[in-house]
Amino acid sequence: MKEWKYAIVLLLAGMLLVPGALFAQGAKLKVGFVYVGPIGDDGWTFSHDQGRKYLERTLPYVETTFAESVAEADVERVMEEMIRRGVKVIFATSFGYMDAVLKVAARHPDVIFEHATGFKRAKNVGTYMGKLEEPFYLAGLVAGRMSKKGDIGFVAPVPIPEVIRIVNAFTLGVRETNPKAKVRVVWVNKWFDPAHEREAAQSLLNVGVDLLAHYQDSAATVQLAAQNNVYVVGANFDQSRFGPKVHLTAAVWNWGPLYVEIVRRVRAGTWKSEDILWGMKEGIVALAPLGPMVPTDVRKLVERRKQEIISGKRLVFTGPIKDQSGKVRIPAGKAMRIEELMGMDWFVEGVVGQIPKK
Repeated sequence: MKEWKYAIVLLLAGMLLVPGALFAQGAKLKVGFVYVGPIGDDGWTFSHDQGRKYLERTLPYVETTFAESVAEADVERVMEEMIRRGVKVIFATSFGYMDAVLKVAARHPDVIFEHATGFKRAKNVGTYMGKLEEPFYLAGLVAGRMSKKGDIGFVAPVPIPEVIRIVNAFTLGVRETNPKAKVRVVWVNKWFDPAHEREAAQSLLNVGVDLLAHYQDSAATVQLAAQNNVYVVGANFDQSRFGPKVHLTAAVWNWGPLYVEIVRRVRAGTWKSEDILWGMKEGIVALAPLGPMVPTDVRKLVERRKQEIISGKRLVFTGPIKDQSGKVRIPAGKAMRIEELMGMDWFVEGVVGQIPKK
């Protein structure tokens, strides 16, 4: 009798130590996703939701749930509700959720949290992001060549290092193919606000730019560009259907493989809190197909630079790189460290506009 009880204790202990054992008898692992925008935004949230669907298709032992258009003030409540419904892994997909994730995680040490774009971690909180600056640099090569005036507008959401890094990478690409070009930045100060995104894009057209780019969560900038017959670079997802005659390309996400990898680690009991940063090499980011208006020589240049990035021969932020004042920030032959990239708070030479003070 004592041996039987001892065996039961060992079995239960093993199940607690090895997360995969909890699902060995056919039980589903419940995974939750918290979105800052609607799943139909055709941008950031849409791309994450495609990743969620890929996860569910790929791993039959996973059951997913999601909450969309969750305000920062409400995210704590939403995550608590998911946990009450048995969710054991939560992906929080907005920078502004960071502190709420840490609070909820502290109350639920048995739940694993992954926070997109964040930098704060805990024992049960990991962070993840992709190097979208890589395809944005490639898109800049195209934009620089396709802008006749060398005056390009960029609609930007919020002034955090992630966005600043993307504007800079895009500008570096632009000035590689058009050395005297300028990239004018207008801030919307929101991730998803189609009406204000359109206003920002229109304000750029009003001052004379002949090409638009954006890193907003919707396709509003692409739609306005199409209405005005102005070339445009999209973001987050291939937005060419909103302006097939003007859409040059887009820097896009492919979250599915990363979500599968993280959940597999959770089930296997090998997950650990870390900062995951994947790029074009791992397939988490990519450049959308180039529009038919892009010349052959530009296509060849983009493909060559793309292969250099994937092979590791080229890092986007390798010097010499100057800031807006003309000061050399990155000496020749030196590449920025990850820590420097994650905290980037200055614009490169060629950007017109200021970074709002906190």
